[in-house]
Amino acid sequence: MRGRSIDHGRATPRPAHAAPGPVVVDAMGGDHGPAETVRGAVSAVRDHGVPVTLVGRAGEVRRELARHGAAGEIGVVHAEDVVPMTERGAGAAGQAGSSLVIGCGLVRRGEGAAFVSAGSTGAVVTCAMRALGKAEGVLRPALAVALPNLAGGSTVLIDAGATSDPTPEMIARFALLGASYAQLALGVADPSVGLLSIGSEPGKGNRLTRRAEELLHGLPFRFHGNIEGHDVLAGTVDVIATDGFTGNVVLKNVEGSVRAALTMVAQAGIATPDRLREVAGRYDPRTHGGAALLGLNGTVVVAHGSSRAATIARACVVARDLAEGAVVTRLRDHLTGEPAP
Repeated sequence: MRGRSIDHGRATPRPAHAAPGPVVVDAMGGDHGPAETVRGAVSAVRDHGVPVTLVGRAGEVRRELARHGAAGEIGVVHAEDVVPMTERGAGAAGQAGSSLVIGCGLVRRGEGAAFVSAGSTGAVVTCAMRALGKAEGVLRPALAVALPNLAGGSTVLIDAGATSDPTPEMIARFALLGASYAQLALGVADPSVGLLSIGSEPGKGNRLTRRAEELLHGLPFRFHGNIEGHDVLAGTVDVIATDGFTGNVVLKNVEGSVRAALTMVAQAGIATPDRLREVAGRYDPRTHGGAALLGLNGTVVVAHGSSRAATIARACVVARDLAEGAVVTRLRDHLTGEPAP
């Protein structure tokens, strides 16, 4: 088994580093708006001890806080504008009064340890890049999700949706980010990297994957070669590199397929309900919270647009732990060859 197993359903051990401030949460993002986001933020504070600042239309946010008896318990920063879920990214950075732009700005100025949003992924990526800047050597940031695998550990899927149409050079950099993340965040000493394709043989795939495969052979990590869809949860490799379009489809297919398979098992009566719930929970967005947006000079976690309160709360925990562990700083140093503390 490679690395250490991570139970995404439990609170992770608190790192030794102290977070430099609260987790800034976009209260207006997501399909369910402030109602679910604020409820999740309240849970993050009360149940997990995560300090939170909410950014959004102050009147709406404070009304939701009052519903939970949390008025005055969580800081609120007013942002009048809301970036719609249909925004793909280009127009988001120009909305200076939006919860996305203001929230990312708080992190840039050191008034927050990390940023969490369930808003449009493209808009979050655009605003975060504009506010925080890309780390040295990074062409585009990428979303990383650690998926539990059959070998007992976790496999990092990258990119899980930040860049739908990358160049082969970008995919090669995603692989570097994923390998470094597996080492620093998951404790995998010598991570292996696989390139998602339509066959395991060398040279398989479209023009994008064939050129990316050529580039991956020359990078400083253990390149396994091409892998296929059935390898995603098998533990064949520690990191799976792909484009954001394919990665997002894979992520949502995994979540849906696990639910469907376990439902069929439950209907057949061949496993106990408690065991089925435990297995299903390992792949539930409410458990892993969201994806880490890697390659920036700041900590950002992107949650599902359909996130309910439990997912938002977990995303806040993930963001807090990444910030306390100084993962972004250590990742940057790792990529540039400087010693990580």
